[in-house]
Amino acid sequence: MKHIGLATVALAALVAGCASNGGGRPATASTKADTGKGKGPGAGKAFSHDPFPSTYKRYPGAPTLVTHVTIFDGEGGKIDDGSVLFADGKIVALGQTVAAPAGATVIDGTGKTLTPGIIDIHSHLGDYPTPSVPALSDGNEATGPITADVWAEHSVWPQDPGFSRALTNGGVTTLQILPGSANLMGGRSVVIKNVYARTEQGMKFPGAPYGLKMACGENPKRVYGSKGREPSTRMGNVAVDRQTWAKAAEYKRKWDKYEKDGGEAPTRDIGMDTLAGVLSGEILVQNHCYRADEMAIVMDMAKEFGYHVSAFHHAVEAYKIADLLKQNDNTCAAVWADWWGFKMESYDAIGENLALLQKNGACAMIHSDDENGIQRLNQEVAKALASGRRAGIQISDAVAWQWLTINPAKALHIDDKTGSLKPGKMADVVLWNGNPFSVYTRPEKVWIDGALLYDANDPKRRPVSDFELGQPGSGDVK
Repeated sequence: MKHIGLATVALAALVAGCASNGGGRPATASTKADTGKGKGPGAGKAFSHDPFPSTYKRYPGAPTLVTHVTIFDGEGGKIDDGSVLFADGKIVALGQTVAAPAGATVIDGTGKTLTPGIIDIHSHLGDYPTPSVPALSDGNEATGPITADVWAEHSVWPQDPGFSRALTNGGVTTLQILPGSANLMGGRSVVIKNVYARTEQGMKFPGAPYGLKMACGENPKRVYGSKGREPSTRMGNVAVDRQTWAKAAEYKRKWDKYEKDGGEAPTRDIGMDTLAGVLSGEILVQNHCYRADEMAIVMDMAKEFGYHVSAFHHAVEAYKIADLLKQNDNTCAAVWADWWGFKMESYDAIGENLALLQKNGACAMIHSDDENGIQRLNQEVAKALASGRRAGIQISDAVAWQWLTINPAKALHIDDKTGSLKPGKMADVVLWNGNPFSVYTRPEKVWIDGALLYDANDPKRRPVSDFELGQPGSGDVK
């Protein structure tokens, strides 16, 4: 197998597309969605809710059995000297002994660990790619405090070299790409599978809900206060948010009436489409927020307007309100291990944040928000785990792996498809060459939907974007 460049992807997409369409026109980024566009009144049929549909097709894989391996199943379970079988893109079976079907690839995992692929709920890869130059800086539409009309996927550069680094160094198989945090409502997020493709739609996780990136605190008030406009204070942040939600509720009411009774369709507003999607439960709120008091205010605002915050991101003071997070339909907290002090709202952070959230029964996870940090999220969890244990909070390694896989999957509403090694789920799997919480351990093999996309022992089996091909030291010979 050669380096996985986009030419290879193009051929694979063509073959898969022809197969899936009965020999007809293959699916492409311009394939029309079949979500009711132009069909008129009727619930959800007034306009397309999926105008940029996923065209993702899994790479071909072989039935594979990994034996004599330590297994973290992603949901808190551990199997010593176990086996995992996956085939046709799905987990088939796991346990102490699993029989290998005829023709399966069998891998001896003695001394190694097998886990679900890591899910990073907070990334800007593709929108802030490397090379980090102004021409590629497309993550913040910092032209107004409310930009719910923009979609992160429309900035994603599929050739970002950061995707392969996250896969090969970090074992990341799924990630959510978000707009930046300059705005109160920064736009839609998108969930992708960590594979190279010709288009972002070829990476797009099938069936994953969109998110709405929101932000509270210092960023919006600093960005827009410096321009002499509202918001310039935290009370301004909440006021603009509430006024916008009030308008969104009215917009949704008009469209609901049209879909029920017909008549003349209301005027479309692309930003309000997103907010109405949040109010209907179709789109998930992913909220940048640091301070405990602000998270509490946001949860009350969500109750006022009838939506739910899926996760607070960064959430350095989440440990102060673990009970409130749990009570509010188990709102999750996506946190760092030890980033703190780079601005005032990040000052009151503690290393025990994750452990305290876990101890109090809240939904918690690690996240990166960084193109380098995404390559070592396993080590970030190791730091958080150590901090908790020093404080007397005993959490097992297997339970801590939930912070990397099933919990972010739950916050993204894809836990029925990925996030754990359960029969029927996507075979997004990482074989680590030792204890995954050791700084000396790294991925040895990574499968996405059962396709081996990285093998540390095979220099030819590692993903490289077309942008890197032919660049000595970066692509062909990296």
